[in-house]
Order: sequence, then structure tokens, then C-alpha cells
Amino acid sequence: MSDLPRTLKLNAQDNVAIALSDIGVGELSGEGGVTLSQSVKRGHKFAVSPIKAGQNVLRYGQTIGQATHDIEVGEHVHVQNLGMGEHAQDYAHASEMIALEPATEDRTFQGYHRADGRVGTRNYLGILTSVNCSGSVAKFIAEAAEKSGFLDDYPNIDGIVPITHGTGCGMSGDNEGYDTLLRTLSGYAQHPNFGGILLIGLGCEVMQVSALVGGRPIRADGALRYMTIQNEGGTRKTIEKGLVELRGIAELANAATRQTAPVSQLTVGMQCGGSDGYSGITANPALGVASDLVVRHGGTTILSETSEIYGAEHLLTRRAASVEVGEKLIDRVRWWEDYTARNKGEMDNNPSPGNKRGGLTTILEKSLGAVAKSGSAPLTDVYLFGEKIDKSGFVFMDSPGFDPCSVTGQVASGANLIVFTTGRGSVSGYMPTPCIKIATNSEMYARMSDDMDINCGDIISDGVSLEDKGQEIFEMFIRVASGEQTKSEDLGFGGVEFVPWQIGAVM
Repeated sequence: MSDLPRTLKLNAQDNVAIALSDIGVGELSGEGGVTLSQSVKRGHKFAVSPIKAGQNVLRYGQTIGQATHDIEVGEHVHVQNLGMGEHAQDYAHASEMIALEPATEDRTFQGYHRADGRVGTRNYLGILTSVNCSGSVAKFIAEAAEKSGFLDDYPNIDGIVPITHGTGCGMSGDNEGYDTLLRTLSGYAQHPNFGGILLIGLGCEVMQVSALVGGRPIRADGALRYMTIQNEGGTRKTIEKGLVELRGIAELANAATRQTAPVSQLTVGMQCGGSDGYSGITANPALGVASDLVVRHGGTTILSETSEIYGAEHLLTRRAASVEVGEKLIDRVRWWEDYTARNKGEMDNNPSPGNKRGGLTTILEKSLGAVAKSGSAPLTDVYLFGEKIDKSGFVFMDSPGFDPCSVTGQVASGANLIVFTTGRGSVSGYMPTPCIKIATNSEMYARMSDDMDINCGDIISDGVSLEDKGQEIFEMFIRVASGEQTKSEDLGFGGVEFVPWQIGAVM
């Protein structure tokens, strides 16, 4: 380990390097013999050549911002001397699209085959709410079922998940926010990780139960029941009726057993949160290798968090399957520029304080690291938040960078696995979809080992290759899809992480 470098310059064009361990004043960096004039913590940047005020600062061979004043060789480069600055990108739609070679071996997992042709990685019962006003009753039904030993009769069911949220009323019934919530709730009602759904409304809300179920089949297996509290005669009667309906759904769900399915039936939502200076050089590119493996086996991976690819979107448009797909992504970026402006925000509201403590300075730098999760596969298509994914391959789904909200959209779109990279140590889970947590650095992995499933810090500390680590992640996808519990599942996460994207006025 002593022979491993203390610093890393990611691209020959870069004028900064990354400290891989804490480096003190006067110490040689090992990067071209640079002597540090300021102490630099691991994950942070320092100048390896003089940078004039207004000059672009380069990492990954890409612009991450502009110097706000002259920076000397050996100086720490961060918020005190690096700003967002003006930036323009050459989108060059579909100019660098190269199809991946299909896998030469067939890989499978053990999943739950659903009547609509999709395959679940879990077999939960869901109690879905149309509005916040029915949230407590949904929880009451779940609690009553669990206290009664309800699931003892149904060994093939993984649990009961009440899906509650803070919206569904006090909103327009005909706008972008309403359409987004309708897609989200419909996506959960049809999700392959649910063996059955009980839908509960209050009765007078804007998001009517009838809008969710009226005139179209929600589940091909018929494992959906619905009711409103007002029609049933209040809380107690709804709980009693709900338990009866839940048992009917459980009979159907319990008939499902794990059967062999091809990896092409995996849809993996990819997230990063609590990112640090290591994210873009360990966990995210390793996940990119795993993403390519899923795509090569015919599966689907989803990148999201539009506000956190900002400044790196040109790397995706160049890989777009067509000019039209590239333009769809830029349309979402332009929507976000307008959305933040009219709400008196700005696209560079990231990185967060924790990201900055970990070494990330601007959204451009953070975005370049985040895009590394996507590997090298062509961008097949671009989807709205919660829109059903209907194409295989690597795709993008529009969402905020707020992790619980973004994952909610990915699950609604059909993700039956979630993988989440973190440098600072994010903790969360997303029932009904299992979440694999990946640490970017070994120190945090050791400190939070109860929450982390995989350590990518050994890419730096032990010289593990990105290819080997990507294969390790891919193999865990298959094991978790087949029933292996993740750390977040063992801890019981998933009860509060359903966060629909609330767009528009609350009235």
C-alpha cells in the first residue's frame, strides 16, 4: 500500500490534481514534484500549474469552473478561488454513439414473473394512498395486519408496505404537477415488486381514486382493490374492510414464487448522494462498468437527477442513439433552467455543504463525476419523471437531485433494483425496491459498515481495477435481485422515502 500514489491527475490536460490522502504544507505531492503551499485534505484539489484569474480549471479534461483569482502551483483549489463562471457546451448529438457488444454468456436471477411480462425482485403487498389524508389509515391497516400475524399464512410475501405522501390535494387538477403525481402513483400501483395493491383514498381529494383506476387495467393479475374512507363510513370501518381486501390480495400474491429470469429483466435505477471528491474516480466509474454489463446482457439502467448532470450533459448527448434523443435531454435541461429561475433558484445551488467538505466545488465538477455512473453505453431514450420505461439499454429519467424524490421517480418508472453511491455516508432505502449502497472511500465504509454493501475505496487503497469492481457490483445485482437482503433492508428502511415530486402551487 505504501507504493500507491498519494495524488491523482485524471487527464493530461488537467491543471489540478486530487489528493488521495491528507497532504501538509511543504510536502511533495508526487504529482510532477509539486510542493504544497497549503494543506490539502484527501479528495480535495490542488493546482499543478499556474492558473490565472478567469482561466478555466480542468478536471477529467473538462471545465469545472473558472479561477476567481490567480492560483499558484501547490495551492488548494476550492470555494475560495474557484467559481462556476460562464460555460458553453458542444452537444454534438449522437456523434460518439458506439453500441456495446452483447454479452457472450447468459446470466439469470431468481425473480417473480408478473402477468404483464415484467419480473419483480421482491414480492410485497402495497397499501397505496391517493392523498395525504388517507396516509394514517393506510398505516393503521398495515399495523393491524402485522399485529395479527397476518403474514404467517403467506410465506411467499416479503411484507406490507404503506405508501404515504404529503400531496394529492390542494393542487390543480389539470397541470404538470397533477400529471406527474398521477404517473408516480400509477407506476407504484403496477410495480412488479408488488404482488398486490390496496389503494386507499379519502374521497374528496383532487387526485381521485377513480382517476387512477377508471377505464383502464391497472394490474394484469387483478391483484388490486380500492376504497375511500368517506364511502366506507370512516376510519374503523375502512380498517376492517381493508383487512378483508388485503387478505384477498394476499392469496393472489402468495401464489408467486421465485423463478429463473434473464438479466434482461433487470431495471436498475442509479443514484449518488452525499458525494465527495472520490465519487468520480472510484464508485461512480465502477458503477459505470456495472451499468454497461447490465446493458450488454439486455437489461436497463436509469440515470437521473437532471440538476446534477448540469454542465456534463454534453457527454450524454454525444452518446445519444439519435439526434432526437439528444435534443430530448437538452429540452429537460432548458426546462430546469427556466424552473429554477422562476422559483428564484439557480442551477449551481449544488454542491451541498457536505459535498464541499468532501472536495467538490461546483455543480460542473459534481456533474462530471455523477455522469460516470452511466458507463459508455448509448443513451437509448429520455423519460419524464415516473414515466414507464419501455426501452432497454441505458436511459435517462428527468428528476430533481433530491435523492428520495429522484428514486421515487425511478421506482415509478419500473426500477426493480436501486444502486446508490455515497462518499459522505447517505442512509436510506426504497421499498418495494431493494437499494444497494456503495461507499466511495474506505474510511467511510469502515465507519458506516452497517449501512454500506460494497466498498469502492479499495480502488485507491489497494489498487483494485474499475473493471473488477464493476464486476463485483454486477454480481451483487444478481444476488440481490434473487433475494439477498441489502443493508438498508436489514435495517428496515423504506417507510418514509416515498417522495413524489411536487410541482406547482399548493393551494
